[in-house]
Amino acid sequence: MPVLRKTFAFSSYWLGPPPGEKKNSWEGKRALLQEKGFGFLLLFNAQASRKLGSADHAYLLGELDAGRAVESASHQGFPPGATIFLDIEEGGRLSSAYHQYLLAWAKRVKDSGYGPGVYCSAIPVNEGQGVSITTVQDIQDHLEREKVEFWVYNDACPPSPGCVFPEKPPAIGQSGYASAHVWQYAQSPRRKELTTKCATSYAGDGNCYAPGDTKHKWFLDANVADSADPSHGRN
Repeated sequence: MPVLRKTFAFSSYWLGPPPGEKKNSWEGKRALLQEKGFGFLLLFNAQASRKLGSADHAYLLGELDAGRAVESASHQGFPPGATIFLDIEEGGRLSSAYHQYLLAWAKRVKDSGYGPGVYCSAIPVNEGQGVSITTVQDIQDHLEREKVEFWVYNDACPPSPGCVFPEKPPAIGQSGYASAHVWQYAQSPRRKELTTKCATSYAGDGNCYAPGDTKHKWFLDANVADSADPSHGRN
C-alpha cells in the first residue's frame, strides 16, 4: 500500500461483491485505507440487463440494489452524503427497463442521504446511418430531474494516453463527457482493439502497473478525478 500511495490519491472500494465474485473481500478495509491516506470511489455492481425483466421489475431491483449499497456504506462508516457509483459494464444504448432501474437507484440513494453516481462508458458506439451514442449521454438523457455524478471509462487511445502517470494527469474533459467527475483512462488487461496506439505504455502481459510496482504484483485500472476523495468517503 505504501508503494501504491506514492502514485495514487484514491482507491475504488466495493460495497458488494465485484463482478464475477460471490464474496466481497473489500468489506472492513475502510479504516485501513483511510489510515494510509487514500480517498475513496465507492462502487456497487449493477444488474445485467438480461435479469431486469419488465420495467416495473427493473424499478424494484433498482430500489433493492440501492438499499443494499446504502446499508453497506452506512455499516462500514462512510458518511452521509458520500457518492455511491453503480457499476455498469454494458455499453451503448440501454433498454427502457434499464433506465427504470437507474431511475430507482438514483432516487433511493438520494432519499437515503447518500449521493447517487454511475460508472459507465463514454466510448461512442456507431449505430449506423451516421448516428452514434455513448452510454453516459444515453443515461443523462433519461434521468429526468435526478442528478447523478458520472465516473466514465474510455480507454481508447486517443483520447486516453494509455497506462501512464504523468505529473500533470490527463484532463477529465478529454474523456468523451465534459461533465464527468472521474475518468478511467486505462484498464487491465488492455483491450487490444482500442489501445493499439498506446500499446507500449502497458506491460508486456497487457496489464497496467504503478511505477513503483517493479515486480508487477498488482495490475490495476488508472483513473483521474477532480478530487483526491471523489466519493467524499473520508471523515
